[in-house]
Amino acid sequence: MTTTPTAVAAGGRDLPHPAREEIRLEDVLHALSDPLRLRIVRELAADGGALSCSHFDLPVTKSTTTHHFRVLRESGVIRQVYRGTTKRNALRREELDGLFPGLLDCLLAAAGRQAVRLGGS
Repeated sequence: MTTTPTAVAAGGRDLPHPAREEIRLEDVLHALSDPLRLRIVRELAADGGALSCSHFDLPVTKSTTTHHFRVLRESGVIRQVYRGTTKRNALRREELDGLFPGLLDCLLAAAGRQAVRLGGS
């Protein structure tokens, strides 16, 4: 996947994100196929804003958490920007809804029903 540089974040640290026209359905579906990544996206969708990586209490190592966020970013599902030394994460809802109308809402609703059925959050 080709990524287009975004505006340089504070401190000169920039993270590559795919441009809207580069986001591919198969990459989005792959990113959301992992339960922890889907959990991250559900939390971001519920919040509606940008959350720091440390907000998420995931049962994996820091390096594995970093990997999950990278997969979500590189697929175009989230946007990550530095604010000082903190990475803030936001769902690219408007872009995803424009490219794949109804997909995100359908997946989030199904994930919520599954969580209830399996007794999770």
